[in-house]
Amino acid sequence: MNGKEILKKAYSLEPIPRAPWVPFVGVHAAQLIHTDAETYLRSEDLMTQGLNEAIRLYQPDGIPVAFDLQLEAEVLGCDLVWSKDNPPSVSSHPLGEGGDKKLSDLSIPKATDGRIGKILNVTRTLRQQHPDLALYGLITGPFTLALHLCGTDIFMKMFTDESEVHDIMAFCTKVCKAMSQYYVEAGCDIIAVVDPMCSQIGPDQFEQFVTPSCKDTFSYIKQLGAYSSFFVCGQAQHNIEEMCKCLPNNISIDENIPLDYVRDTCLSHGVSYGGNLKLTVVLLMGDIDDTRRNIVECLDIAGKDYKGYILSPGCDLAYATPVANLVECGKLIKDTYQQDIVRALPEKIPHIKPLDLSTYVTKDVVKIDCVTLDSVACAACQYMVEAARRAAEPYGEKVIVKEHSIKRQEGVEFMVAAGVKSIPSIVIDGEVKFKSNIPPIQEIRATIDLALSKKK
Repeated sequence: MNGKEILKKAYSLEPIPRAPWVPFVGVHAAQLIHTDAETYLRSEDLMTQGLNEAIRLYQPDGIPVAFDLQLEAEVLGCDLVWSKDNPPSVSSHPLGEGGDKKLSDLSIPKATDGRIGKILNVTRTLRQQHPDLALYGLITGPFTLALHLCGTDIFMKMFTDESEVHDIMAFCTKVCKAMSQYYVEAGCDIIAVVDPMCSQIGPDQFEQFVTPSCKDTFSYIKQLGAYSSFFVCGQAQHNIEEMCKCLPNNISIDENIPLDYVRDTCLSHGVSYGGNLKLTVVLLMGDIDDTRRNIVECLDIAGKDYKGYILSPGCDLAYATPVANLVECGKLIKDTYQQDIVRALPEKIPHIKPLDLSTYVTKDVVKIDCVTLDSVACAACQYMVEAARRAAEPYGEKVIVKEHSIKRQEGVEFMVAAGVKSIPSIVIDGEVKFKSNIPPIQEIRATIDLALSKKK
C-alpha cells in the first residue's frame, strides 16, 4: 500500500496497517538545500529541489507543496515582510485601517497571479515525479484570510457590522474555492484549509461567521473529487466540535490540544484526525530520543488500529528543525518493533544514572554485552544473543557473554553508559560493534580476535 492509498484510507476511516506520516514541510525545505526562506519561496526550481530532498530524507506518505498562508493575501494587495528563515508576514491590510480598498475592488486570484503559478507548476512537477505520494494543497482559511485583508478590525466588526463581515467571509470563501480548484487540477489529492485564527474566537462566533464558509468550501472540495483537511493551531479545543460540523474529512491540530480529546470528538463525527507531534520542544529543540517518545505517545493514543489517525507536526516545520529528528519519524512509523523498544524505555533516559565503566575493560577476558529488549519475548533479541554466545563458544573462559534487558534498571543503566542507541546491539569491551542487525558469527569472531590481540 503506497502513501497515497494509506492516507486516503485513513481519511475515510478505513482499516490501515499503520498510521500515515505527513511532515508539514514549508520553508524547512529551504534549509535542506542550503538557501533562505525568501529565495526558496520565490523560486519554482528551488521549491522543487527542496521538496524532493524532503521526500527523499523523510519518506513521507504525503507532503504539502507549500506552506505559505500569505500567498493569497499578497495577490489581494497585502504587503509582506520577508524573512530568511520563516514564511513572510502580512504588514498591511487593504480593507482595514490605513487601507485604500473596498471589497468591491478585490478580484478572485487567477491561477497565474503572483506566486500562485509557480507553486502550481511545482505541484505538477511533483505529481509527475511522485505518483504514489499524496500531495497536499494548502490554502489560507477564510477567517485567517479575512484577518489578512482587514486586520484586527474584523473582531470589532463582528459586533458592530455583522453584514460586512459576512460579505468579507463570502468573498474569502470564493478565494478558497478557486485555490482548491487550481490545486486539484494541478494534481493535489488533499486540500487543507489552514485557518489558525479560528483559535481566537469562541464557538458562537465560529458558528456564525466561519461555519458557513468552511462548510461550503469542504463541500466544494468533495465535488472536485479530493479529500479535505481543516488545519488549526493554538488552543482551539473549544472549537473542535464546531470544526467537525463543517464536515471536513480530517482535522489536524498541534500539541496545545490533547490528542485523545481530538480523537474522541472527531471520530464521533466520522472525521479523521492528525497531529500533534510537538513542534518546538521536541522536533526543533529535542533530540532523536525525545522524538521517538513523542511519536510512540501519539501512536498509543491513536490506538492499535490507528483508525483515522495521521502522524504529523502541529504546524509547518521550523526552518532549523534538525533533519535527524524528522528522518526518525519516517523510520519509526514503519517499524513496530522499534516502537516497542521505545515503549520499554523509561520516560527520560537522561535521569538514569549510567553505570561506571571506567574499570570495565580487563586484561584477561573479552566482555560481550548484548543490549536487548528481552531475548525471551523478542525474536530479534533472542537471535542476536544466540549469535553472540555461539561466536564465543570456541574461546572458552576468554570471552564472557552477558545480556542486558532494558526492561530492567540495570539494562537501561548499561545502555546509557555504553552509548547504545539501537536495540538490540552487541557491545564488545565497552564499544558498540553491532547494532540492530544480527551479524554473521564469523564477523563477531573476527571482532573478538581483534579485541584479544589488544590484550597481549
